[in-house]
Amino acid sequence: MKVTLPIWTIAAPIIAWLLYLTPLQSLGSVYLGLLTLALFGGVLAAVHHAEVIAHRVGEPYGTLVLAVAVTIIEVALIVSLMIAGGPETTALARDTVFAAVMIILNGIVGMCLLVGGLRYKEQSFSLDGASASLTTLAAIAVLTLILPNYTTSAPGPVYTSSQLIFIAVVTLVLYGTFVLVQTVRHRDYFLPNHAIEDEEIHAEPPTLSTTSISAFLLLVCLAAVVLLAKALAPSIELGVANMGAPKAVVGVIIAAVVLLPEAIAAFHAARANRLQTSLNLALGSALASIGLTIPTVAVLSLSSGLTLTLGLDIKSSVLLMLSLFITMLSLKTGKTTVLQGVVLLVIFAVYLFTTIIP
Repeated sequence: MKVTLPIWTIAAPIIAWLLYLTPLQSLGSVYLGLLTLALFGGVLAAVHHAEVIAHRVGEPYGTLVLAVAVTIIEVALIVSLMIAGGPETTALARDTVFAAVMIILNGIVGMCLLVGGLRYKEQSFSLDGASASLTTLAAIAVLTLILPNYTTSAPGPVYTSSQLIFIAVVTLVLYGTFVLVQTVRHRDYFLPNHAIEDEEIHAEPPTLSTTSISAFLLLVCLAAVVLLAKALAPSIELGVANMGAPKAVVGVIIAAVVLLPEAIAAFHAARANRLQTSLNLALGSALASIGLTIPTVAVLSLSSGLTLTLGLDIKSSVLLMLSLFITMLSLKTGKTTVLQGVVLLVIFAVYLFTTIIP
């Protein structure tokens, strides 16, 4: 059976690009509404193309493709906003990366465990893969987001230039080692449980030409998403300011938009009883987000002279440590139920509430 691409997955990125390139600011809120619809259309199309690629290349390469692609777009968005915003955006990278980690650990993983638990009562996954992901994530998160509060060479939640270079290198080493383990040395840790199979696993993989077209369209979709998000950023910032909410909310919104493709793909996998794929997507995205963003913004900071604020405040540090601790406990047995999903989603709700009302 020949696998073909739905027309809407081809039309969505084209429409998104046309709206972005067509100056219709005179339409005011109508134009912003069209941009928003185009953004979500691009996200949904990106999810479809990523799933086509994942089906062709198999696990864990498919989830790695989406995680890295989306993270590259996230980095491009953060860097462009930092360059445009100047000194006022020195904490944007920290806020966005922290938001991404919290959304993934509590929101996406919690949602997947809840949905899977409701539908199948209990789901299993590779304990070795989850342990490797969480070990690496905990180390990078603490080194980049908490340790800056306790170094003494420079006042405040920042690293000195030499410290920032060192941490950037260490972060890349940790993430690079994880990718090596995931894709080469211990790839079996991240493979789905073959005792749990469904029609999608048995379906005929797409042809090379279809996969190539999807790979190109995935990049087109993700580029459109980041450009549309950037175009909507001033309206988002204005809306946050009018609400009287902290600036950190902007980072939450940016992270949520960027992570939407992975969230949808992880949700679909959990509903299909493929929790291993969901965890590969979620935890891999968290690692790519922090492992690639911090070194990139570190280079930007050093080259532009901007002071990069990395250290979290006490409230955020407590929530991050709690999230890592609870996620490790939730995934320590290789089996999950609705309970773990509910606990993680409650922590996510607390995070969102205390971000808006600190």
